[in-house]
Amino acid sequence: MSFRLVLVSAILIVSAACSDSGDAVISPTPVPAPAPPSAPAPTGQTASVSIPAGASTLGPRAFVPADLTIGVGTRVTWTNNDSVTHTSTSDSPRWNSNNVAPGGQFSVTFDSAGTFPYHCAIHPGMVANVIVR
Repeated sequence: MSFRLVLVSAILIVSAACSDSGDAVISPTPVPAPAPPSAPAPTGQTASVSIPAGASTLGPRAFVPADLTIGVGTRVTWTNNDSVTHTSTSDSPRWNSNNVAPGGQFSVTFDSAGTFPYHCAIHPGMVANVIVR
């Protein structure tokens, strides 16, 4: 009888030692899928537009670049490098920087695709587009 007890004990010990593979135990409980986001997640991308010196006389070249192409979720920052005040004002009611003083900045995050024309409200000949894909 003692031989059988030793044999069974040895088999259980070897069996237990061989079965521990170190892998994580996977729960049989199903995990529900996450709800889709209500708005596109920001990409964390950034882009810049410069308003150069003498911009009020440059017309469609007053914003650099004049046609900025970006992805959805990109944050665009306009920097006024001129010696006079300007604005970045959407042709639709999407955004309006109000006055951006020399050296100042203004930023907008674009959360949807489309072409967004804009201008300077102080100098209407200054025009450009943000193209979001």
